[in-house]
This record gives sequence, C-alpha cells and structure tokens, in this order.
Amino acid sequence: MINWKQKLTSRKFWAAVVSFVALLVVALGGTEAQATQITALIMAGATVIAYIVGEGMIDAASAGAPTLTVEPQKTLDGKTDAPAAIVPQAGAEGKDGADA
Repeated sequence: MINWKQKLTSRKFWAAVVSFVALLVVALGGTEAQATQITALIMAGATVIAYIVGEGMIDAASAGAPTLTVEPQKTLDGKTDAPAAIVPQAGAEGKDGADA
C-alpha cells in the first residue's frame, strides 16, 4: 500500500512529477517558458500540500502524545542525578484535588 502522506511530503516525488510534466509540455509542442511556468505552479502547490500534510501529521501526533515528564539522569559514575527542578504542568492536580 502506498503511504500517501509520505509521498506528498517527499521532495523527490515532487521533483519527479515536475520533471515529467515539464517534459510532457515540451513534447506536446509547448514552449520552454510554458514548461517553466507550469513547473513553478506545481512546485508552489507542492509546497502548500507538503506544509498542510506535515502540520496535520504533527497535530495528530501531539493530540495523542503523553505529557512529558523530567526523568533523573545517570552520571558517568553510575549514580542517579536528580533533576534541577520539576515544574508542575498546567492543569495538574494534587492528591487533594487542588491545583498544584
């Protein structure tokens, strides 16, 4: 199955499409100027499509992403180093139900 999200954000895919269309325009009797204009339009459209698909993928990933937490780091000697500070996140509730 073709991964269309990946294809639509691929520069190689759009370069292949542009190359094919430009050569097709010239082969069918169009001028190089027409091929250049069509190529520019396709690349402009590809940029918009890639941006929209890419942002959609980012939004979808962040919608189901878990809340990030700070984990203690191991030092070179193998000991656990506590984080410098743990900042409560907005909307976090304490044990008694009050905001932290």
